[in-house]
Amino acid sequence: MADAKLSTVRNAARLLKTFLPHEEELGVAELARRLGLGKSSVHRLLATLLDEGLLERDPRTGRYRLGIVMFELGEAVRVHMDLHAAAGAALIALRERTGESAQVAILDVPDVVYVDRVESPHTFRLYTDAGRRAPLHCTSSGKLLLAHRPDADQDAFLATARLEPVTRHTVIDAEQLRVELATIRSRGWAESVNERQIGLASIAAPIRDLTGEVVAAISAGAPLSRFQAVARKRLTQAVVDAGQTASRRLGWSPQVVYMRES
Repeated sequence: MADAKLSTVRNAARLLKTFLPHEEELGVAELARRLGLGKSSVHRLLATLLDEGLLERDPRTGRYRLGIVMFELGEAVRVHMDLHAAAGAALIALRERTGESAQVAILDVPDVVYVDRVESPHTFRLYTDAGRRAPLHCTSSGKLLLAHRPDADQDAFLATARLEPVTRHTVIDAEQLRVELATIRSRGWAESVNERQIGLASIAAPIRDLTGEVVAAISAGAPLSRFQAVARKRLTQAVVDAGQTASRRLGWSPQVVYMRES
């Protein structure tokens, strides 16, 4: 059964890749020929891919083409590749400026996913592996990204999310978190102090694309012993500057007025 499911997935992937050499539209017979499959098998694959928005069918010709979801997936890949290139230098500069670990994260509700990271030279430092997930509500990056989502998305998250108390300082009241999100969006940065791990704190700032949309968060974390008043202010400014540097590399301009998320 498992082999049959894997075979179906493989054939679906092969079918989608048939369109890669700039084939705009293909019919069932041509797809069956190229894939070496029966027409009935191709019909079943096409029905599933149509339901998922990965393919579209021209009602006039009956032929198939890549759907809007494929375009959206391609854009997501492009953004992530561009993000890695844009944020890499900013991450290194942020570590050099602060001496602390720095990371870039993206939103994947109900989590934040860390996609890039550089380590602090200190022995005692914040550990967050690239690729690791963490809850939105107790991380500076998670709260920053959630704060810049449209109000409807925030409402949906706050209405359904389980705000687990990771530590005794974690905000688990939805209305309290809503107020904090509004503050974050207004001031332009987020913090998490003892909320995910006792003794550690982090600051996050937005990375924007050329449209002004917040596509990622850049953050730096430190033990509380290195997070006192002066150091905290300096760390916040460094993280905000790093976010703006990465944003400019993605085409964002601070001189352009963008519509506020709503």
